[in-house]
Amino acid sequence: MEQLTFFINNFIDLSAEASPWLLLGLLIAGLMKAWVPSKILSKHLGKGKLAIVKAALIGAPLPLCSCGVIPVATELRRSGASAPATASFLVATPETGVDSVSVSYALLGPVFAIYRPFAAIMSAIITGLFVGTIKDEAIKPATNQTSEKTASCCSNSTPKEEPTKATATSSCCSTTNNIEKTPPKASACCSGEATTATYNTQAVAPSFFNDVIEKTKTGVYYAATKLIDDIIIWLAIGLIFATIVRTFMPEEFLLSYGSGLPAMLVMIAISIPMYICATASTPIAAGFIMAGLSPGTALVFMMAGPATNISTLGVIKNEMGSAVLIRYLLGVALCAIGFATLLDFGLNFYHIDISNQMLHSHEILPHWFGVFCAVLITLLAIKPLRKLVL
Repeated sequence: MEQLTFFINNFIDLSAEASPWLLLGLLIAGLMKAWVPSKILSKHLGKGKLAIVKAALIGAPLPLCSCGVIPVATELRRSGASAPATASFLVATPETGVDSVSVSYALLGPVFAIYRPFAAIMSAIITGLFVGTIKDEAIKPATNQTSEKTASCCSNSTPKEEPTKATATSSCCSTTNNIEKTPPKASACCSGEATTATYNTQAVAPSFFNDVIEKTKTGVYYAATKLIDDIIIWLAIGLIFATIVRTFMPEEFLLSYGSGLPAMLVMIAISIPMYICATASTPIAAGFIMAGLSPGTALVFMMAGPATNISTLGVIKNEMGSAVLIRYLLGVALCAIGFATLLDFGLNFYHIDISNQMLHSHEILPHWFGVFCAVLITLLAIKPLRKLVL
């Protein structure tokens, strides 16, 4: 009974920790869907090595955790971003951010504050290049791309309907005169006559602001319905796995492996199912270092933990396929171990003691706010209850 209570408390704590960042990620993804044209994303995050670098540099400063990045990356992929660029974004965004860099500086000192974002960006680029070695036919095509043909009233394409009688064929864009001798309305969408000054001064501004409001509403509604429906199952599975690890995996288990490659491999294995954001992983890593783990081994946790969890891996497989998932995992693991080994070597070579630079941390967001966000996400995820919110 005691273990069950501990499990429930851990699940609530993890949900409260993840939910604010998940809501932020959903909001960014929804607004991106409404405001950013897919052509721009396809152009800058499409095929090519430069797209991988751009995705890493765009994702690195964003303050999104490993759950919050999922909806944003999903929307990037569906809007035309290539699989390597999406993988690069998925690594760089949760591994570092402006918030985690500041916390790293406060808790672990300037060395970690500089080295951590550098390692995150480089590992994102390397993982993206690794995914780029897959042949196009082995990558699952992006789903739900916007392929709907929007037929505007001024479209140049001709509808495939059979022509009707002359009196009924005059469209709003017709170049021929109507049979009936009625004067054309000045409000026709393609009217050749100039509109009046009254229209320009009184209707344009309200129309612009109405368009802004409508687009924003559309983006938020998309995030709160379609997008959350697509990812909520994997998010729930990920949180449950993370709770199991936190409840039944004592810290002494990690410390018993000491440092070096065996400890790093164990850290990788534990980090895969675990949910942890870059900012929250920092005080835990500081505790590992104070308990005796090497800074490199702690860095593995801070890199692999945010970038690999059950939710992220499930979405990668669902959106891009198993081949991308395997290379994503290998890229993250190899980069984490490689940069961690390089960090330990550099600290030993220059005789730098990280433990002398460490301070104590404080809670970033209040617990009540996280619980409120978790309740809101629950209401949005359950369709009958969603109507109470929307």
